[in-house]
Amino acid sequence: MTDQPTNQKILFIYYKLFKAGGVARVLVSLANELVKQGNDITILLMISDTSSFFELDSRVKVIYLDTFSHWGFTKINVNLNKYTPKLPYKNNIKNYVYDFGQWEMLHKWINKNHQEYDVIISTWYKLSAQLALNKKANHKTIAWEHANFEVGGKLWNKLLRKYYKNLKAVVCINSPSLSYYKSINKQSFQIPNLIGEPFDSFNSDKIKDKKNTLIYVGRLDSDKNVTELLQILENVNLLDFSFKIIGDGPSKSALENVVNSSEKLKNTVEFLGSRKINEIYDELSKSKLFLFTSKTECLPTVLIEATLMANTLISYDCKYGPSDIIGANNGFLIPMHDQKMFQEKLQFLIDNSEDLDQLLYSSLKDSKKWSKEVILKQWDKILRNNE
Repeated sequence: MTDQPTNQKILFIYYKLFKAGGVARVLVSLANELVKQGNDITILLMISDTSSFFELDSRVKVIYLDTFSHWGFTKINVNLNKYTPKLPYKNNIKNYVYDFGQWEMLHKWINKNHQEYDVIISTWYKLSAQLALNKKANHKTIAWEHANFEVGGKLWNKLLRKYYKNLKAVVCINSPSLSYYKSINKQSFQIPNLIGEPFDSFNSDKIKDKKNTLIYVGRLDSDKNVTELLQILENVNLLDFSFKIIGDGPSKSALENVVNSSEKLKNTVEFLGSRKINEIYDELSKSKLFLFTSKTECLPTVLIEATLMANTLISYDCKYGPSDIIGANNGFLIPMHDQKMFQEKLQFLIDNSEDLDQLLYSSLKDSKKWSKEVILKQWDKILRNNE
């Protein structure tokens, strides 16, 4: 393999970019880096023209395919709402109607336009399954799998995932998924999500400016389980540490009620809502401890961002994600729902500033394996068809 970057026409396919989300975040990061290398990058979105939440390089082209204009969505789903409001499993039926309408429109678009691209990267399992069955494009399609390999139910998982064998390659983001996908397609690779700038530019000189701040960044819903994190903080002597929560979601109001009803937490916890990448960078650059009690993950991008910013990590060892990231150099993995151990580790670090400071430096040093240079080299190998 040469040291020169690829210069290819690459098509990414995803649903939308206008909301904050992990897949959109890393898709934009990778697209921006690949276009800087001289590749011709296009993103096909399954929605009408709309803005991107994350900043796209101006050289990245975006094409919109309005799958919500399909007759299945505009007629069948509308009539289901109108005439069968109490139909059992109506939402499931509507989802399938949309999926197959989207499938039909994508199939037609790919058949017409696939020859314009050297490589197609599908960024969600439903899209990957659809393209695996497209004989004109499957040989140059890479399935970039962000969800854990158990998702998809009987249709997308049990019935269709076996056709990943037809794809050029599969890229997954955690070690259990790698074993699974290699059993289907030998050209399967584990590549962590690319974080990139501004996080890659953080250096050890900035650690001295950190404050006594605990932080969480992510969606506020039941799976992320921030409620349990607040329960843990109730039983920790925080001294002069504060806790910042960045994110939004259906659990936000309930979490705010928990905080406001606690004399201890309401003076300690601050909800910052959704924030742009540069604002998240600013907050992580000042924080020392990233706390995570999620129930389910694939590879939590926020944990990588935090360690790139010299944060110590304390996280539940939920299935598939944190164990690929957290080790002795950057924090503590806690058995699921073991609040007592979580409290003990957090209290130890709050009480022992020297130990915490040592972890800040070793966490930053350990994070270099997540740098964009390392990850782009891994992508370059696959784009060149080399092991």
